[in-house]
Amino acid sequence: MSDIRTEQTDILIIGAGGAGLFAALHAHRANPGLSITVAVKGLLGKCGCTRMVQGGYNVALAAEDSIERHFMDTIVGGKWLPRQDLAWRLVTGAVERIRELENELGCYFDRNPDGTLHQKAFAGQSFDRTVHKGDLTGIEIVNRLAEQVWARDIRRMEEHRALALIPAADGSALAGVLFVDMRSGGFVLVRARAVLLAAGGGPTMYRYHTPSGDKSCDGMALALRAGLALRDMEMVQFHPTGLLAGPDTRMTGTVLEEGLRGSGGYLLNGAGARFMFDYHAHGERATRDIVSRAIYQEMREGRTTPLGGVYIEMKHLGPDFVAEKFKGMVKRCADCGFDLAGGRVEVVPTAHYMMGGIEFEEDCRTALPGLFVAGEDAGGVHGANRLGGNGVANSTVYGGIAGDEMAAFVARGAAFHDPDMATAESAVAAALRPFARPAGGLYRLRERLDNLMWDKVGISREAKDLAAALDELDALAAELEDTGIGGEGRAFNLTWHDWLNLENLLLVSKSIALAALAREDSRGAHYRSDFPDAGRLEDSAFTAVSMDPDGRLALEMKPVSFSIVKPGESLIEDEAGAPPETAQG
Repeated sequence: MSDIRTEQTDILIIGAGGAGLFAALHAHRANPGLSITVAVKGLLGKCGCTRMVQGGYNVALAAEDSIERHFMDTIVGGKWLPRQDLAWRLVTGAVERIRELENELGCYFDRNPDGTLHQKAFAGQSFDRTVHKGDLTGIEIVNRLAEQVWARDIRRMEEHRALALIPAADGSALAGVLFVDMRSGGFVLVRARAVLLAAGGGPTMYRYHTPSGDKSCDGMALALRAGLALRDMEMVQFHPTGLLAGPDTRMTGTVLEEGLRGSGGYLLNGAGARFMFDYHAHGERATRDIVSRAIYQEMREGRTTPLGGVYIEMKHLGPDFVAEKFKGMVKRCADCGFDLAGGRVEVVPTAHYMMGGIEFEEDCRTALPGLFVAGEDAGGVHGANRLGGNGVANSTVYGGIAGDEMAAFVARGAAFHDPDMATAESAVAAALRPFARPAGGLYRLRERLDNLMWDKVGISREAKDLAAALDELDALAAELEDTGIGGEGRAFNLTWHDWLNLENLLLVSKSIALAALAREDSRGAHYRSDFPDAGRLEDSAFTAVSMDPDGRLALEMKPVSFSIVKPGESLIEDEAGAPPETAQG
């Protein structure tokens, strides 16, 4: 038996982004007597993708806007693949949650001269509804959430990496989660009555990507290994405007937020020509998938900037206006030697968000009793394309729901289950595999994965490339198995965690490629050059990838349920997803 320390908590939350922190606060409010533990790979309040959100938070507040309009923009933007009850819960819950963020948690958002919340323009929306704090909205939200968590009796397990979901010995439910304490290298099994998986997504398996380097789709990999299905995994969103600062800096790929285009910014090719209206009537305010494909096409046809991308230009709006409205990005670009306010900045599409994730219910339950999911680990809310501003809304809305539901689940008598220690022992052995092999070139393997996913499972896809990618992913996984890390120290062994990150990324990459090969149409973020048409919307189906006990991935196509509105119908009179008339110039 391995030396596995065992601990116990009523509610265990994996992840400390918007979903995890909101869940902790809501569970504590519902029942302050519960023991609540937040386990996070990094440091609470300092890691996670919510903190990196620049743009803002979509919510229907203005009298001229409506929940129905926000819903239709979400469904049309998602190309009729969202699960509609989940999307409806998102848009209705956002109204309540934004008030909670302001009035209970102390978030300070930008306001109009009359005192109302300022709402800016984002692409793919028929109303300007994005609430924000300049271009540093995520920092504002996470700072306030973290302060409230610190002020309560909520335990923190920082720098603890989740390794496996451990079932009950009788197989009836989830018993707990196995972690490695990154500070010591020791293993900890945390038993819990209810567990929330909110580790975030993070498509860092692409050459250009926005999330922090510690993001490696851990939650999705945990779920797959536990037998849960992931839906819509082919739907990886590329943000059109990632900073292109050069090949030797991690600043390349970081987002220049959508508000730049929403405010009237221009995209120019290497020759200085504005090109977006050649691809879509909404120009720069088309949805992210359309703009990303247009930029990618300009790149493929050689109309590029010196570093191989395109330009974003804001100076026609007035350098003072840009410097005031987008302080964070102006400074970020200046740090890299670029003048966003008065010049041009090179940009490239960058892997940003995963619309796919674990299948779940409206109350955040999953098919595994005792396991809940929220945030980017959850699939079905966004369908084929997430609207900018719907991401942080999704995390906070469903994080709050998860906290309430987990507290109620415990109150109804959810018990601690005896864990299946054989599974825990197997997970420990699996995590220690690289120590038994000679050290090899992890960086080289990671670079090959990044290039493979960008070239063959990226913005434009076709069958022969996807089939080849699946073979190459298998080969990379086999090479990883033969690649060790050297040395025996486990405390703060970052090479070990790089190995574990790469293992998870390879597994999730295979699920992406498998789903992309199966979907023989083009929807939102998924574009097949050999199947460029969307197909009949009435026949829409979503992909569901699962893994059998032997580690083989299987895929099933499931019909979309049009539970609220059907293709050809609408809850609003005008065109959903079209920018307001004043913004179409």
